[in-house]
Amino acid sequence: MKIGCNLLLWTGHVEDRHLPVIEALKAVGYDGVEVPAFGGDAAHYRRLGRQIRDLGLAATAITMIPDPARNPISADPAHRQAAIDHLAAASEWAVELGADLLCGPILQPLGLFSGAGPTEAELARLADVHRAAAETAAQHRVALVMEYLNRYDVYVINTMAQALAHAARVGHPNFGLMHDTFQANLEERDPVGAIRQAGALLRHVHISENDRGTPGRGHIPFAEHFRALRAIGYDGWLTVEAFGRADPGLAAATRTWRDFSPDPCQVYTEGIRLIRDGWAAAA
Repeated sequence: MKIGCNLLLWTGHVEDRHLPVIEALKAVGYDGVEVPAFGGDAAHYRRLGRQIRDLGLAATAITMIPDPARNPISADPAHRQAAIDHLAAASEWAVELGADLLCGPILQPLGLFSGAGPTEAELARLADVHRAAAETAAQHRVALVMEYLNRYDVYVINTMAQALAHAARVGHPNFGLMHDTFQANLEERDPVGAIRQAGALLRHVHISENDRGTPGRGHIPFAEHFRALRAIGYDGWLTVEAFGRADPGLAAATRTWRDFSPDPCQVYTEGIRLIRDGWAAAA
C-alpha cells in the first residue's frame, strides 16, 4: 500500500511555486503526490516529474473532461474524437510525470445534464471512447482508471454497480475503477460493500471525508473501508483528496464555498496518520 496526496487541495495546475508543498508532503512521509493533468504541454510535466522524483516521491495523475466540445457521450463524432484526443494527451502527460496511473472522472463534463438518466446510446458511446483511450494508455504503460461521481455532478454513472457494468462493456484489461469515499457516501446504500463489489477491478482509492475536509473529522467509517480493502487484497494507492479555496477557479468548479478545514497542513498531517493507523489496525 502507498499513501498519496492529491494536489488539487492547492491548485489545478502545479507550478514551481507549489514545490514547497510537495516538499512538506515528503517531510511528513507521503509516498507520492497526485498531479492534476488538465492541460499544458509535455515539457511542463517532464520537468515537474523530475522535480517530484528528485524529492524521492512517486506520482499518479488525475484528469477530467474539460468541456462539452470534448464530451465522450456526445452524439457528435467530433466531440467524441476530441475526448479520445484529450485522454491520449493526458496519458502522455502522465508518462512525462513518471506516473503509471491516470485516474479521474472521465465520464462527461461536470454539471452538464440532459434532464434524464443516461440513454443506451450514450452508454455505448462512452464505452467506445474509454476502450480507445484505454488502449492508447496501455501503449504508454499507464493504467486508465475511471472515477464515478455523484448525481449532482454527472448523470451517466453514479454507483459502483453502474461502473462495473460499464467496465464490462468497455472490456479492456487496461481499464479499471476507483473508489472515492466521498462519492460513495453520497450514492451507495452500502459504501463499504462497493469495495467488495469492485474486487480486482479496483485500481485506485481516494480517501475523502464526507465534507471534503480533513479525513477523520467527519462521519466516513474509514476503519470499515480499510478492512474491506485488505479483504480484497488491495495493495495500491490510498490518496488523500480534499478541497479548499486556495485556487478560486478550482474552488468554483468543486463548489467549495466555505473552508472545510482550518488549513491544508491539518488535512495532510491528519490524513496520513489516519491511513497509517487505520491500515495497520485493519490487519
